[in-house]
Amino acid sequence: MDNLKGVTRTTTYNSANKHNIRSKRTFDCVILVIAVNLFLYGCVKDPVIPVLKTISATDITINSVMCGGEIIDDGGAPVTAKGVCWGESPEPAVEGSHTNDGAGPESFTTTITGLDPNTLYYIRAYAENSAGIAYGNEISFTTSAAAAAITTNNISDISVNGAVSGGIITYDGNAEITDKGVCWSTGTLPEITDSFKSAGSGPGSFTSNMTGLLPGTKYYVRAYAVNSAGTIYGEQKTFNTSISDIEGNIYRTVRIGSQVWMAENLRSTRYNDKTEIPNVTEDAEWIILSTPAWCWMLNDIRYKETFGALYNWYAVNTDKLCPSGWHIPTDDEYKALELSLGMSADQVDLWNWRGTDQGAQMKSTTGWAEGENGTNSSGFSGLSGGYRYGATGAFNALGMLTYWWSSEYNEEYGVYRRIDGDNSGVYRNVTSKRGGKYVRCVKD
Repeated sequence: MDNLKGVTRTTTYNSANKHNIRSKRTFDCVILVIAVNLFLYGCVKDPVIPVLKTISATDITINSVMCGGEIIDDGGAPVTAKGVCWGESPEPAVEGSHTNDGAGPESFTTTITGLDPNTLYYIRAYAENSAGIAYGNEISFTTSAAAAAITTNNISDISVNGAVSGGIITYDGNAEITDKGVCWSTGTLPEITDSFKSAGSGPGSFTSNMTGLLPGTKYYVRAYAVNSAGTIYGEQKTFNTSISDIEGNIYRTVRIGSQVWMAENLRSTRYNDKTEIPNVTEDAEWIILSTPAWCWMLNDIRYKETFGALYNWYAVNTDKLCPSGWHIPTDDEYKALELSLGMSADQVDLWNWRGTDQGAQMKSTTGWAEGENGTNSSGFSGLSGGYRYGATGAFNALGMLTYWWSSEYNEEYGVYRRIDGDNSGVYRNVTSKRGGKYVRCVKD
């Protein structure tokens, strides 16, 4: 029994011993796991700000650019915001102008708009995580210059072979104006490859003299300005140079349809070969003439510049009255004028009053009685100069109407045109060759 009991005790001791060993091993494993976890936890790094670089600027315009950023390292934490910031001073930051191009570690591109032309800008990409904001390398670029803006001045001081224009530069494109002036030609939309006159450089207004022009010719004019963006032109203006007669009288001219007309009545007292035309003032002498003669309205030279001279048909018929290169318009040429102003073809060959508003288009906007001025949309500028009656030599209808000679009708009569203050049409008929009428010349 004693031996048996001893065996039992030995067995019990061994079982407890085994239990203790197991418990110790479990404890040791727990301690090991805890230690490993503590070691691993102690090895985890705190997040740092991202690392990124700024992508070069491309697609540069006058007010925009494309750029972006490449995130090389997120710093161990999610990227919560990214974009680019820019300014006119170095080291731009998100406190200033910037884009927001989302989150995440991916590279990105973006377009900046609203920039000023011809301006130096600095750009940096940025990225933000829980550790803070990081910036990429700084790059710089200059926006393109914008085209300038310019207006063309009205034409002034028009002469036989010259005129004056100019322009106002209303915007320089944020760049230096290296040249400015006017250009002109006999064709539309002149450029600096045509005739031009430079007025120097710099902003502001300027005038330019156009010289070497042809007499009685229609010209087109535009102001121009040049900066680094190129050449820009102002709106187109037109004018006709003047002509002069043998005495040096200067006349404005106008293109109507395909014809070029004097815009004033002839006032020469000599033929174009310098021969004097007889000046007949007495009524009794005037009414018996069958030879050339002229006079001023009311025989008063003060009417010279306004109305020109009155001529009988015999002076007109010499073919020497108009300046060289010009002639008295025929009846058909007057018809061409009327047709170009909108008179219908079925009326143009009629006698007496014809048309609708062609007379109003030929009348000046001033100089007629109240309520009787025209629109002068043709530029013909007809004035109410009256006439000299061939039967009596009397001066009539001053301020009321006017006449112009045209073609010969027969041995006694010549064809004329007439416009009245109280009528908007054009009157066509014949009258005695002794009558005193005004003369307009048309270019050959």
